[in-house]
Amino acid sequence: MTTDSLKRIIFGRPLKSNELEHEKMPVWKAPPILSSDALSSVAYGTEQILIALAAVGTATFAFSLPIAIAIVALITILVISYRQVIEAYPQGGGAYMVSKENLGMSLGRLTGVSLLIDYTLTVAVSVSAGVQAITSAFPAAIPYIVPIALLLVWLMVWLNLRGTSESGTVFAFPTYFFILCVLLLVGKGMFDLIMGTGHAASIHAAPSSVPAGLTLFVLLKAFSSGCSAVTGIEAISDAVPHFKTPSKDNAKRTVAGARDTACRDFRRGNRVDARLRHCARSQRTHLRAVHGDGKRLWTGGMYYATQIATMMILTLAANTSFNGFPILASIMAQDKNFPRMFANRGDRLSFHFGIVTLGVLASLLLIAFRGKTDALIPLYAIGVFLSFTLAQSGLVRKWLQEKQKGWGRRVAINGLGALVSFAVLIIFCVTKFIEGAWIVIVLTPILLWFITKIHNHYEHVADQLRINLDEPLPQKESIIIIPVAGIHRVVASTIAYAKTLSPNVVAFYISFSDEDEEKMEKKWEQWNPGVRLVVFRSRYRTIVKPLVEFIERIDSHVKEKQMVMVLLPEFVARKWWHRLLHNQSAYRIRSRLLKEKDVVVATVPFHLCE
Repeated sequence: MTTDSLKRIIFGRPLKSNELEHEKMPVWKAPPILSSDALSSVAYGTEQILIALAAVGTATFAFSLPIAIAIVALITILVISYRQVIEAYPQGGGAYMVSKENLGMSLGRLTGVSLLIDYTLTVAVSVSAGVQAITSAFPAAIPYIVPIALLLVWLMVWLNLRGTSESGTVFAFPTYFFILCVLLLVGKGMFDLIMGTGHAASIHAAPSSVPAGLTLFVLLKAFSSGCSAVTGIEAISDAVPHFKTPSKDNAKRTVAGARDTACRDFRRGNRVDARLRHCARSQRTHLRAVHGDGKRLWTGGMYYATQIATMMILTLAANTSFNGFPILASIMAQDKNFPRMFANRGDRLSFHFGIVTLGVLASLLLIAFRGKTDALIPLYAIGVFLSFTLAQSGLVRKWLQEKQKGWGRRVAINGLGALVSFAVLIIFCVTKFIEGAWIVIVLTPILLWFITKIHNHYEHVADQLRINLDEPLPQKESIIIIPVAGIHRVVASTIAYAKTLSPNVVAFYISFSDEDEEKMEKKWEQWNPGVRLVVFRSRYRTIVKPLVEFIERIDSHVKEKQMVMVLLPEFVARKWWHRLLHNQSAYRIRSRLLKEKDVVVATVPFHLCE
């Protein structure tokens, strides 16, 4: 089986460039591909609020409802604001494009860095939370949290490398299965509440007084923990061109449908149900309180089904990043703010460099934090709220400058979005700083400096490569140097080729003894290929250094009139292990000479039959 055949089996057949439209997303596939992060917040957003409140006592669980309502209001503001981002920038790029165009390239880079960090953390948090859900149902798997998490990450990498269309089809079933399970969860909770059955006795009424230890800091910490789930909108705005035509309208429908309606309703229902069901912090999530302990057929079956669905949707939440990260990285690469290979599409028309890079970074995070969601959450969402703030601020400036019809309403909407996002950002930084948020706060400026250096490098290269089209090409003759280790067919074919390029050809031989030098000169004179032989004596048995010294001597005399070219004879073995049996001198010479300025290095390969 050839490499191409194996690659086709694993990743699918290569796609032509004109098949790109087929790979674009219809609206029904967009929620599994781009909005699973939004839906997944139902699974772990509630629990993070309750964990923060549980530090004071279970009496504080009554405050989870107003916190959830505040987060729903925040999501509503962000949804409305990001619909305007899509309207203003249908070419994609989202917050990065808005900040770059209206606040300057520096703040655009800051927005891009923030989103890339957030996308990476989204994968780590979502996958770790998914593994936590499945280990809650199957405790025997707890010792294997990290291996399971890594397996899920690279499963996502593989599916995304197969292309957007195929991965969207695969992801559709788990997404809608999860929605069904959550609807059943909320319905059963409301039924128990109305009928006064099941676990309804554990309902907590709102306390008549503030519980001891419940401070504003604790409430803000619970609020910020819940806000960790408020991500995913920015991925849709980044990927507008990847929707099927009309892309702008389809993207807006996806934001409105997946985020503004279903996601918020599920989140509200789950949080109300969680409040009513009284769950305490443990390795078993609060779903067990609603569906039972698994001993009864119906409730137990629903518990396991919901946990499996939760694991699937949380894992698929990472897919939002596996689409957002590569797309954003490609846009930044086109602006010279990221390595250029990230702008290239692979055989399946996916941005494969971005997908694999995200998989590697997320895997390192999961290993470093041992797959613990609670340890990763404090790092999460700072980047996305920073990008929210900058994007909304950029739109405010855009509306104020352009003053198009309805600009006052738009300024009010985006101004409110900027203020709210900034407030949440400050709350998150303060309440989560000691727990790990400082890592992101320190890392962000470092990465900003790094991509600024990348941009400066590309600009510097462009300045050096830029030419005046009115200037004629420089006219220079070539002097060709052929390093030889003896007389054989590889040397003969290289000399023959060199003589077609220039009449100035010199063979360069390094001897290690008087006898060796004399023997080579006599043999060369007898062969007489029509090329002068220069012999250098190497007292320290080195090959590369004498060659460099010889080139420097020639270069000092002919630099202005001639170009120095080193033509390396090299035979190529058919089997990989045969190459290990040879000294690879051509490779060493080429690696060293590439550092020399104004020296052209080329190889003339001679393929061996066996």
